[in-house]
Amino acid sequence: MNEKKLINEITELREVLRVKEAQLAALRREKQILQNYGLSNEEISRYSRQIFLPEIGVKGQVKLKNSAVLIVGAGGLGCPAALYLASSGVGHIGIIDYDDVEINNLHRQLLYAETSIGTSKVNAAAESLNRLNSDIKITPYKIQLNSSNTLEIIKCYDVVLDATDNVATRYLLNDACVLSKKPLVSGSALRFEGHLSVFNYNGPCYRCIFPKPPPPETVTNCGDGGVFGPAVGTIGVLQALEALKIVLNVPYVLSGQLLLFDGLETKFRNISLRAKNANCAVCGEHPTIHKLIDYEQFCGAKANDKDPKLNLLRKEERISVEEYNTSLKLGTKGHILIDVRSPEEFEICHLQNSINIPISEINNNEQVTLIKNKIKEIQEQHSETSLYVMCRRGNDSQKAVKSLQKAFNKSNLEIKDIIGGMHAWSKKIDHTFPVY
Repeated sequence: MNEKKLINEITELREVLRVKEAQLAALRREKQILQNYGLSNEEISRYSRQIFLPEIGVKGQVKLKNSAVLIVGAGGLGCPAALYLASSGVGHIGIIDYDDVEINNLHRQLLYAETSIGTSKVNAAAESLNRLNSDIKITPYKIQLNSSNTLEIIKCYDVVLDATDNVATRYLLNDACVLSKKPLVSGSALRFEGHLSVFNYNGPCYRCIFPKPPPPETVTNCGDGGVFGPAVGTIGVLQALEALKIVLNVPYVLSGQLLLFDGLETKFRNISLRAKNANCAVCGEHPTIHKLIDYEQFCGAKANDKDPKLNLLRKEERISVEEYNTSLKLGTKGHILIDVRSPEEFEICHLQNSINIPISEINNNEQVTLIKNKIKEIQEQHSETSLYVMCRRGNDSQKAVKSLQKAFNKSNLEIKDIIGGMHAWSKKIDHTFPVY
């Protein structure tokens, strides 16, 4: 073999060996750092901008890495909360939701794309979060929480986020967190407004503040009342902020306080809540609740926000869309149709000759006078006159009938609501009407 060629090969081998030794030394250093601090070089680089903060540092980042946070509800609150928890390096994130992605979710639920429509929310969320941070663990639960499965799930987590949209689940999560000794970060948003508080963390629980649930007919969710994406997103991000503060054990956690956010005026306001209630049924000195109860029965409402159905009227006080459509075609008696949806919804679609009086104005004296005048006009032409009320899904129309019955309590006027509202009309009578 040519001596010069042999020298070159030896030189190349030495260079390869030098590179390998350098790589091995780097691996040893990284292993030593990981052993000493619990973070790899890549993790230090990834989270360096928050590690710089004296409230966090390396030890705080290790706390985040070793923490587990459960998000209940993968909607307008849960999505932004999950994004910030994942990007901050929370080691394990659980996400609970029973629903699939719909097109009306996309304006505020930022973990999903158009291609996600029709797929499971929790699985789509897990895929998005793993694309953001492949080093963390995401556990999806496509289930609806109830009294039999909640305690078993939340025992694996350090902090629970209530990102739901119904009262029954709020009480369920509160009681489960008290019994499991877990802090609960509770958020809600509607229209342009949002609320945020932390319960069962050196302060009152949700039951301390609200011992009894509100009447079901007084509760509005975003599916009925509407919600502005950035407003609900603001509360979701703040939920992540509070959860991270709890994990890091930094001060000023929002316990014993309620944060109010007004998105229209861009204002925040903090109000102090009542102190922990010594007589609270679940966290008081002599609790009466020692296990989870039937929360749908307790609240008189379903533990989900999918097309809630109220039952405020008797059967004879209601009429189906098919019966109303037949009555229209026959034209044997006069009637007035009042649509109690908002003007914005009325503009989307409405039945011919319907009168728009929003549910919020149904008790207005001016509107009652308008209805009475319309009835007189109809009665001059027809021997029989009826008053029908329609809304989006058949809930507000029942409330309106109750109000109108009081206004016309001394008359023999037939007052009924149309079961299922515009949704039922679109499904069973005219498919050209949009469902929203």
